[in-house]
Amino acid sequence: MKTISLTGEDLAELSSERRALLINSLPGYKPAMLVGTASGDGDSNLAIISSHFHLGSRPPLLAMILRPDTGNSERHTLRNILDTGHWTLNGFTLSQASKAHHTSASFPKSVSEFGACGFCESWRPPFKAPFVESAPLAAGCLLREHQPLRINGTHLIIGEVVHLDFLEVAQRPDGALVLDQMALAAVSGLDTYTAPGAGVSYPPASIDSTPQPR
Repeated sequence: MKTISLTGEDLAELSSERRALLINSLPGYKPAMLVGTASGDGDSNLAIISSHFHLGSRPPLLAMILRPDTGNSERHTLRNILDTGHWTLNGFTLSQASKAHHTSASFPKSVSEFGACGFCESWRPPFKAPFVESAPLAAGCLLREHQPLRINGTHLIIGEVVHLDFLEVAQRPDGALVLDQMALAAVSGLDTYTAPGAGVSYPPASIDSTPQPR
């Protein structure tokens, strides 16, 4: 099977679109979730992201990378989070992937992606950001740290999980979540969605033996 080898110079010469599609594919399958936010005036916003990750469990921290305003495209999610300090992360199924992908379109600030893309808002006062109604997995986050990154102008956003909803059937006896039980979609690159299967689970690794499936 033929292998393609590219140098840094080769990557720099690619068109912006081709390079973005290629580089975004490198991390493999990534978690895809919908970020719910609201402006200080209560106008809702919904955006798909795949750049969030676990940062710690005590306190329970999730982080994500958000892009800055480009002049051509406003970043309502970033602005809303900095204004209110609240956001939600909402999982979705493969059957909802088309609607979820649609949230990445450049809707004006006056248009909520919830309504435009076919999702319903669920508000849980005093939380200042909307959840996606009936999401199989949903987390409400409170802003704890914001770091603008000088290397490319993106923003590191760190939040503490202060609200969590998930399907009871998806939790193992040890506390972990079995994501396929919620049929959560994952994304490859910028445009390809999939629903991972059950996979294989292993106990904590030991230097004395090769891990065996649970």
